[in-house]
Formats: sequence, structure tokens, C-alpha cells
Amino acid sequence: MNPFLPIQSPSILHSNGRNYQEYNPNHALSPYVACYWSLDYYASDTPETHRILPDGCVDIIVDLTASSPSKGAFITGLMTRFETLTFTNEQHFFGIRLFSKHARGFLHYPVQEFIDDRVYLEDVWGMEGLLFTEEIQEALGTLERMDIVETKLIHLLRSLGNHRIPDSLQTSLHYIFMNHGMNSIQTLAEKVSYSERTIRRVFKEELGVSPKEFSRIIRFQSMLKNLHSVQNGSLMEVALHYGYYDHAHFTNEFKHFYGLVPSIVFPTRT
Repeated sequence: MNPFLPIQSPSILHSNGRNYQEYNPNHALSPYVACYWSLDYYASDTPETHRILPDGCVDIIVDLTASSPSKGAFITGLMTRFETLTFTNEQHFFGIRLFSKHARGFLHYPVQEFIDDRVYLEDVWGMEGLLFTEEIQEALGTLERMDIVETKLIHLLRSLGNHRIPDSLQTSLHYIFMNHGMNSIQTLAEKVSYSERTIRRVFKEELGVSPKEFSRIIRFQSMLKNLHSVQNGSLMEVALHYGYYDHAHFTNEFKHFYGLVPSIVFPTRT
């Protein structure tokens, strides 16, 4: 079981014009896939803002309303700050959220190639990407899409072999997840018995971010999940628990990763 599962903004702030759902992968794929998800927006007189949060993962996203499979699917790399999309027309998406350390095994390229960017699936998988996109677009509902996706992912695992994750990255990520991102590079190096230089290098080569930046993302995600799922404690009590030692630090990190101040997202938590 993975010690870390991320959360996205629609799970926290609901909207009448938007329907966001997450679905668990089958047991064989659960070490590699955080979830599958669907997002449906139904046009209204009021434009809808969709907020995407950094979560330490990589997504393959299929636009179900695209006019053709070409350019109808894309990969979003590991994000280091929030992004907003404004919908004015009806939109439907289906996504595959991959754990970043395993994404290379499915995408053929290091995650750092996709950092803070979008790359069309056709440019990565070629004709297979087009055929896959077409299958997803033509599927009759979410369950059929999930069946198509899992068949594809399992085929990739068997035919390509799982990418060999460097031990230094594997061990470092495990420690970061277990400690909710509350670790310095010095402490991390001591715990995993690798030099700081080695850890920085492997994070940059594989993920495209520093261990400090990745830890910031995981700490924020851990704090956000706590605020969402546990009703006890004020905003600052929870913030202090996750190492945000003053109000300014907490608010700045929240605005960096969410784009809003904490009191707007959690108005009942004082």
C-alpha cells in the first residue's frame, strides 16, 4: 500500500456545474497508479474555474470532447505550483494519475522531461497514442474506459519491463512520504545513507525537481488532506503540526500551491 495519496481541489471545494470523481485502480496497478479520475463540466451562464494543485504525480489526460484523437490526449508533468483553467463550454475529461517514480516506465522518458509542462500523448507513444486516445474517446462510460486503460498499462509493464528506479530515489521518496515531507536534505541524507549530492542529482535527473521542492509539495498535500478529513484543530494548529512555524510562512505556502488564502478554502476553521 502506498503511504501517500494526493488530493485535488474539487474534492475540497464542490461546484454545481462540475462533477469530479476518482476511481481506484485494480490491485496489480495500485503501486503505480494513484487513481483514475473523470471531470465533467456542464456549461452555464457563469464560467467555472478549475484549480489544479501540485501533487507529486504525473497525469495522462484524455479530452473526451476533442474533435479527433490527434491532440486529444496529453501528459501533464510534475507541477511545482497551482494552475487554473476557466471553462465556458461543456467539457469532459478522463485522467490517469501516475505516481511520479513509476511514470517513466509507462512514458519511456524521465519525468523531468515533462516538468511544469504538457506534452501530447501522440508525441510520446506515436500511433499507439492515437489509437489509445480513440479507444478512450469512443468508450461507453467510465468503467469501459478503465478497462481499456488497465489493459494498456499492464501490457506496457509486461512488454517494456518496469523502469529500474535508482535505490537512492526509491529510499528517499519512501522517507519523504512517511514523514509527510517534513525533512531537510541533511536529515534525508543521514536517514537514507546517501550523500546530499547524490540525492540532489538523482531527483533532478529523474523528477526534474530538487528533494526540497518535492518535500514541500508532499508536506502541503499532507497538511491539506488533514484539513479536509479531520475537523479538529484550527488552521494554525494544523499548520504548526506540519512545520509551518508562523502565519506568514503558512499563508505564503498555501497561496503558492493553491492560489488562495487558507481562510477562503476552509472558512469554518479559525
